Amino acid sequence: MGTIVAIVLLILVVALAIVTVVRSVRIVPQAQAGIVERFGRYHRTLHAGLNLVTPFIDRLRPLIDLREQVVSFPPQPVITKDNLVVGIDTVIYFQVTDPKSATYEIANYVAAVEQLTVTTLRNVVGGMDLDTTLTSRDFINGELRKELDEATGRWGLRVSRVELKAIEPPASIQGSMEKQMRADRDKRAAILSAEGAKQAAILTAEGEKQAAVLRARGEAEAEVVRAEADATAEAARARGQAQAIATVFRAIHEGNPDQRLLAYKYLEMLPELAQGSANKMWIVPSELGKALEGLGGFFGNATGEVVAKLPDDDGPVALPGPEGSSNGSVTRLPI
Repeated sequence: MGTIVAIVLLILVVALAIVTVVRSVRIVPQAQAGIVERFGRYHRTLHAGLNLVTPFIDRLRPLIDLREQVVSFPPQPVITKDNLVVGIDTVIYFQVTDPKSATYEIANYVAAVEQLTVTTLRNVVGGMDLDTTLTSRDFINGELRKELDEATGRWGLRVSRVELKAIEPPASIQGSMEKQMRADRDKRAAILSAEGAKQAAILTAEGEKQAAVLRARGEAEAEVVRAEADATAEAARARGQAQAIATVFRAIHEGNPDQRLLAYKYLEMLPELAQGSANKMWIVPSELGKALEGLGGFFGNATGEVVAKLPDDDGPVALPGPEGSSNGSVTRLPI
């Protein structure tokens, strides 16, 4: 019996030692913390790693997560300044910075953050109308974060960010907003269409103006070129006529014609001078008399008169000889 009792006592001692060691060693994971209470009062905070506590005296409370937490709250009805009820869905990003305060200063810090967010949101949005609420998300986020950070500081929490996930106005207001948005889009489309037509008309007018200017400039340059070409042609013609006259004059002087040849050429030119219905009177130089005198002498006319038969004339025209004319005078013969 004594041996059995000794074995049982030994087993009890070993079991007690094992239980004591197990209850004395506490391993805390990374980014977590544990609160140790001794006889029901706060004793110390266990951090990540291997920790030793006094068994049967110290009690370890549930571990607290020290990582940043994200909590999404359901949509909350909020009344705006213009008495419209909108549903706002919020998302809170917070982190436990003091495990002791988060354990003993507040019973449930998640529920507390939710209720504080709702009340603060109603205070902020209650001072703004619907249009301002829809366009002031950043302002509302900043106000919520500031109010929540100040209120949750004594709870050992730090609110890093607050976001409005959705703002849902009433269905009737949504229909009105859609109509207003459609009207604004139609207005902008009409304005853009009118501006496009205006720009097109301006560009068309400028193009027609430039085309007219270029056309007029081209016509002016063409006239100038045409005038220069005509002037060049006239000058060339004049030079050609001058060269022809000079050639004829030089040929005549080089040929040294006598008086009878000149008189004969005068007589050949008289019918050409008389041609044309507009010729009422033509002029014969006085030297023609001397030429005809020599020609008359050649044909044996002793009276000194020469009769020239002109075409398209009623009869012969008598041209006086040198006796009937003086130097430098001409004889006018009617046609």
